[in-house]
Amino acid sequence: MDPVPPAHSLRRTPIQQRSADRLARILDACAELLDETGYENLTTRAVALRAGVPIGSVYRFFGNKRAMAIALAHRNLDRYVDGIADRLAGLPATHWRPVVDAVLDEYLAMKRGVPGFALVDFGVPAPPADDPEGDPNHQVAARLTELLSAHLGLTPDATLERAVLVAVEATDALIQLAFRTDPAGDPGIVAETRAMMHAYLARVLD
Repeated sequence: MDPVPPAHSLRRTPIQQRSADRLARILDACAELLDETGYENLTTRAVALRAGVPIGSVYRFFGNKRAMAIALAHRNLDRYVDGIADRLAGLPATHWRPVVDAVLDEYLAMKRGVPGFALVDFGVPAPPADDPEGDPNHQVAARLTELLSAHLGLTPDATLERAVLVAVEATDALIQLAFRTDPAGDPGIVAETRAMMHAYLARVLD
């Protein structure tokens, strides 16, 4: 079963399996329609129709399409962290560069293969400045700091947290550039991004 988005992004948290399955179908439909119509043209009615549920089922969980997109972003982040954890399970804890590569490779895999991810990866488009959900890179960096610390046996202090946040911000900008240049992600820019991550994080991980 997919992770349930945090309660604060839902009007109602599903308790029964049937309700959780319905929520998953709604989010799947939302992701598909994002690719087809974009965020501006996304509607709760279209999502309900695609998911095969009554419109009331959508409003049982979400007050509007923004809340639905936020829940999708939370699910994407949970899937991203789970995917990295699976990759790290086969890596030794003695070398950090393959670990950083796994972080980037999982993001690239999701960018290329997960519906709706191009528009809603870990946050909604154009979040308001006062929106508590509006800074997804801080959330991503916090989760990555936990993963890296646990796998490499590091102490997640302020220096590491800041370095991971800077790396996430820089990587986010460069990967956006890579996919604007080439729909599959320009290989040269991806390679430069990987080199940048290695060079920058060496300051705190070597």
